[in-house]
Amino acid sequence: MGQAQGFDHEVRDNGDVVITHHGQVATILRGRRAAEFLEEVGADPQLTMARWTGNYKHGNERTAKDHPRNRRGR
Repeated sequence: MGQAQGFDHEVRDNGDVVITHHGQVATILRGRRAAEFLEEVGADPQLTMARWTGNYKHGNERTAKDHPRNRRGR
């Protein structure tokens, strides 16, 4: 599985954390969730931001591609 890339975050004056992906807002964290994110983001920021936004691979993409529901039009 490839590494997550293209994420960035910004802490606003009011404590909100804005996470962007390729320049577009992916999510805004406020209050307790923003504080939890800032504690966790140090180790691997790209993977952490991908996880917090829900924008990461789950490992089942190849399997899901072959599901009959997803094969329409092929």
